[in-house]
Amino acid sequence: MSVLTDRKPVIGFTCGDINGIGIELIIKVLSDSRILDICTPVVFANNKAINFYRKSMPEVNINFAIIKDSSKINPKQVNLYNCWEEDVAITPGEMNDIGGAYAIKSLSIAAEALKAEKIHGLVTAPIHKKNIQSSSFNYTGHTPYFKALFGVNDVLMLMVAENMRVGLLTEHVAVKDVASVISKDKIVSKLNLMNQSLKRDFGIIKPKIAILGLNPHAGDEGLIGKEEIEVIKPAVTEAKRKDILCFGPYSADAFFARGQHEKFDGVLALYHDQGLIPFKSLSMGEGINFTAGLKAVRTSPDHGTAFDIAGKGIADETSTRQALYSCIDIINNRTEFDAQRNNPLKKMSSAVVANAVDEKITED
Repeated sequence: MSVLTDRKPVIGFTCGDINGIGIELIIKVLSDSRILDICTPVVFANNKAINFYRKSMPEVNINFAIIKDSSKINPKQVNLYNCWEEDVAITPGEMNDIGGAYAIKSLSIAAEALKAEKIHGLVTAPIHKKNIQSSSFNYTGHTPYFKALFGVNDVLMLMVAENMRVGLLTEHVAVKDVASVISKDKIVSKLNLMNQSLKRDFGIIKPKIAILGLNPHAGDEGLIGKEEIEVIKPAVTEAKRKDILCFGPYSADAFFARGQHEKFDGVLALYHDQGLIPFKSLSMGEGINFTAGLKAVRTSPDHGTAFDIAGKGIADETSTRQALYSCIDIINNRTEFDAQRNNPLKKMSSAVVANAVDEKITED
C-alpha cells in the first residue's frame, strides 16, 4: 500500500445517494472518536452535504478536516475529501437524478483512490440502482462496477455476519432468467473464489462450503427440475478435484431453518433472494456485503437507501459500523496471511550448511 498512517489502515467512505440515509449513517459511525484508534477515515463527499445532515442530528458531534489531496490525510481526525464544490439541492427521501449523479461522483473518485492504493479499504454507502444509470455507469450495482474497474474475471458478492457467510452465484438477475445463466463453470468459479476468500480474508484454514439447490427440495432427484443432477452436482465434483471442500446441493427451504448453515464456513446460494432472505432474517441487522475476488477490500451495509426514513435521523448505523469493522479485519487478515506465505523460515545456504558440518567434524 502507498499509504499507511501510524500503522492504521486508511478507510474511505462513499456518501451513497445524497437523498438517502448514507450520509446520516457515516456521521453516526464516525462521531465515535474511538474509531480513530483503529483507522483513519476519509469521507468522499462534500462539506455542505455533511453539514446538511449534521444539523438534523444536533446530539451527534463530529469534526472533520477538509482535504483535496490524498497526501494530506490527517491520521488524528476524520478527513473529508471534497468531491464537488457546487451547491447541490438535497431533498431527503426523494429519488431523483441529482441523488444518483452525486452518488456516482463520490463512488468514482473513491474507487479510483482505492485502485491507486491511496486508501486501504472502502465502505460504500447505499445507492439506488435506478437513478445511478447513465452513459458512464451502466451497472446493476456496486459488485459488477468494481469487477469492471479492477478488470478481474470474476467476483463474489459475499454477505457476512458473525454466524454465517452467504455468497451469491447470481446477483441482480430476474428470477425468470436465473436457470439460464447457471452453469458448471460459473459454479466452480464462485466456489473457488469463496474458498480462497475464506482462507485469506477470514483466516479459515480448511473451509467447508455448502451449495444450495435451485429447485424445490433440490429437485427431488430430477422430479422437479434437473439442474441439480445435470449442472450443480458435476460442479461440486469438479470443485472437489480442485481441493475445495464443498457439499450439496442442499434443499434451500430447510437448510437455514434447521441451522445447517452453522456447520459450514460458507454457503453458496444460487440467486439473490434465496440467499438474502435467510441472511437478513438471521443476521439481525448486523450483516454486511463484501466483494470477494478484488485486489482491494470493499464492504458495505447490507441494506438500501431507505428513502422512507432519510433525513429523520433515525436510521440504524449498526450495519455500516460493522462494514467498517469487517473492512479493517479483512485488511489485517490479508496482511497476516500474505506475511506468513511471503516470509517463510529462511533456509540456510549450502555454504552455511557446509561450514556447520565442517565445524562439527572439527569438534568431534
